[in-house]
Amino acid sequence: MDKSAQPKKKDFWGFPLTHFTYFFQWQIINGYLTLWLEQVGHLNGATAGMVFSMMAGISLLFQPAFGVISDKLVFKKNLIITIAVASMLIGPYFQWCFMPLLGISPTFVAIVTGIFLSFIFNGGVSVIEQYVQRAALANGFEYGHSRMGGSLAGMVASFVGGQIFLMAPNSIFWANSVMGLCLTLLLIFSDKIHMENAAAAGGTSDASLDMSQIGKIFRMRNFWILCLFYVGTSALYDVFDQQFIIFFKTFFDTAAAGTAAYSYMTTAQIGLEFLLMFPMPWLINKIGSRNGLIAYGVILAARIIGSALAPNLAVVIILRLLAGFEMPLVLVSIMKYIAGAFDVRVYATVYALASNFAKQISVFIFSTVAGNWYDSIGFQHTYMILGAIVAVVTVIAAFTLKKEDPVQAGEISAK
Repeated sequence: MDKSAQPKKKDFWGFPLTHFTYFFQWQIINGYLTLWLEQVGHLNGATAGMVFSMMAGISLLFQPAFGVISDKLVFKKNLIITIAVASMLIGPYFQWCFMPLLGISPTFVAIVTGIFLSFIFNGGVSVIEQYVQRAALANGFEYGHSRMGGSLAGMVASFVGGQIFLMAPNSIFWANSVMGLCLTLLLIFSDKIHMENAAAAGGTSDASLDMSQIGKIFRMRNFWILCLFYVGTSALYDVFDQQFIIFFKTFFDTAAAGTAAYSYMTTAQIGLEFLLMFPMPWLINKIGSRNGLIAYGVILAARIIGSALAPNLAVVIILRLLAGFEMPLVLVSIMKYIAGAFDVRVYATVYALASNFAKQISVFIFSTVAGNWYDSIGFQHTYMILGAIVAVVTVIAAFTLKKEDPVQAGEISAK
């Protein structure tokens, strides 16, 4: 065989480990921070809520800024390593700084903690994701296969986090610091980029990115349609998910039984998500990333409306497990779609603004509205409204969302 026809080395394995170390931290914070704030920090509900509100609010500043910076840096690791090093400080912060700051003022500690964690997670997630996607384009591997590391991290962190929290609550934060150190070492020593193919992912950091290119994004009709799609689907998924456990427990005689069942179901869902991440890139390459996004919207609308109409617990569980299919579908589709439908030089900015910034704003708005609906008209009627919104937005996107370039998206090879 001609040596030129031999498959090139993809330098793949460091990237799923990068995903694992980062999303292990993500899952620990999202899964156990509330419990720690209540049991160890002794914060009341309002102050604990302020921490998460600050994380969401400050991310609206970090996300667009990080998007533009990432597009300027491309493969330079200044920002992503700064985020990784900051995550190493999570253990020391909660061990030695949180309580003294709490002594100054509960509001002050909520603000500082929210800014600190938002820098690493709410803002940092788009930096991690676009970095791996760009590496996938340059190295020739599938982003979805790397993202399996993040799904595996969700399962491991959910189990390990609970165990170490019971032994020593502060240990969950030191676990983050250990993973932060591993992430930093991976970024410095392991994650190799094939710079000879950098043009496939937006060029090199030496290439100039004119701010006028960023400004053009806001004049693109397709950008606003993508924002609308994310606001009307992915954001509503989060709103639907926020109090789902309360709805789920109504099918049980005791709250404890409902909580235990919910834990098992969530573990199964994450396991399904992990398994489906492997074939999902192949499926998206077959149907196209735009169609993948539309399929995600259709399934989500059916799942939300189906939950409202579910006659029994078995149907609710089956519909919930569909989320294990939804997440790989939307994660792989959005990464490929942005690469194929927009100028790859502004990839990180489009990703940060459309799938994170717009989503955060709508989650902030819809969370309050949906919460009032849950109290006034009940879960079933609220789910019917949310599902109808998802369905309408999906239909609009099906007729208006631009078709991606399959070669640029990495769905087919250039001939």
